[in-house]
Amino acid sequence: MRLWGRDRRQVDAIAAAGSNERYLPGAPFPHNLLAVAGLEQCLDSVRDVLVAVPSHALRETLELIKPHLSDDARVSWATKGFELHTGQLPHQVVAECIGENRPMAVLSGPTFAKEVGDGLPTAMTIAANDETFAADLAEELSGSNFRAYTSTDIIGVEVGGAIKNVLAIGAGISDGLGFGANTRIALINRGLAEMTRLGVALGAKQDTFMGLAGMGDLVLTCTDDLSRNRRMGLALASGKTVEEAQEEIQQVVEGVLAAEAVHEVAQKLGVDMPICEQVYKTLYEDASPRDAVAALMGRALTAE
Repeated sequence: MRLWGRDRRQVDAIAAAGSNERYLPGAPFPHNLLAVAGLEQCLDSVRDVLVAVPSHALRETLELIKPHLSDDARVSWATKGFELHTGQLPHQVVAECIGENRPMAVLSGPTFAKEVGDGLPTAMTIAANDETFAADLAEELSGSNFRAYTSTDIIGVEVGGAIKNVLAIGAGISDGLGFGANTRIALINRGLAEMTRLGVALGAKQDTFMGLAGMGDLVLTCTDDLSRNRRMGLALASGKTVEEAQEEIQQVVEGVLAAEAVHEVAQKLGVDMPICEQVYKTLYEDASPRDAVAALMGRALTAE
């Protein structure tokens, strides 16, 4: 296995340490993982490629790797989120950049990197357009403490991975304001309904949202402080600006861009997503976190 990154100094440091001490200190790489600084060297004679970048960097990364892909290359990604302004899901970006007539798969689910690095038991979902590729990836990635399940619902798995980050910011805001466990579970439950509505409107299977990549990832991200998105919500509730919170967290908070992208997609499709809408207003329209919660509670009563 080979690992490539655009920052040559960081790749060299990772190669020398045999681990990523910046983000996963104390988690040694497997003996067969080689960090390399050259993209051509990384992809030489490689059949299976896994892209793990934030959603805003996916298209650019694909364009970089495209000239080096072999004809039989199979491409997977761990990117979560709609592409901003185009509203495309990752699989649509992949198909547009490198062609749709090759095996493709998305990896998603409740997987905090720190716990995976610590060897704690973890399960996730692999959704692919090719059952053989999905099974091969599941076999390659699974081990004594890591289990991969397969799916054919790429859209559903991707929608779950995108929207849960927005809802986790909302959960952080709620908890940061001291609204308690009742409010948190209501937000998670109704957030799941929003996620499902948008996913089905985009062509996903409803059952997918009850699985690891839907409810599983949503509950994890909304309830544990390892979640950068939840920490963003907590920071906003304490009075910090988005910029101050980003500086404090020191890593990409996917839910910030995802909130804008989800807002655009929901508006285009006419899908009602009140929780995501209030998170968007808090991030982009200077709505106060407390007023956002009040707006949700003041909505007209409806059937569940």
